[in-house]
Amino acid sequence: MTNDTATTALPLTPGQWALDPFHSSVNFTIRHLGIAKVRGRFERLEAELFVGERVEDVRVSATVDLASVDTGNPDRDAHVRASDLLDVEKRPTMTYRSTRVSGAGEDWTMEGELTIGGVTRPVTLAVEFGGLVEVPMDGSRHAGFEATGEIRRSEFGLDFAPGLLGEVVKIQLDMQFVEPKVA
Repeated sequence: MTNDTATTALPLTPGQWALDPFHSSVNFTIRHLGIAKVRGRFERLEAELFVGERVEDVRVSATVDLASVDTGNPDRDAHVRASDLLDVEKRPTMTYRSTRVSGAGEDWTMEGELTIGGVTRPVTLAVEFGGLVEVPMDGSRHAGFEATGEIRRSEFGLDFAPGLLGEVVKIQLDMQFVEPKVA
């Protein structure tokens, strides 16, 4: 497989692909006390995938509602939203905007900018293309992707609770997008 994006054929129809929110998720893992992992997800997200004729034209953007955090423990979730942790009043969303996509086949890399509470840092995600399939019920075609990466909390001004919570947050996105209708 080649990683030369200038010659890599895209398996996706050009146009604006719509997020399938019922089959997409933003998940995270963080260490607690340095000995165990706490897993969670964000319930509300919006994302857009624009596919051009070339890989260089592909653009992805996403916005996550930080108040929609769900770790499986309502009391913990309320504390995570509070002013001494995420402070969702001041940091209501987390946004990602791709700046470059490269790769081929199933393995891709997406470079971009992540913004949390007015702080923007570069974040690179490893992206696995899960494939493209036609849904029997309505004939629409869906493309699936898994993107993984990590951030350091302190780089975004989220340096609360050192020792209690780990510095590194691992991110996993499972996303489905619906092919645009061809006129």
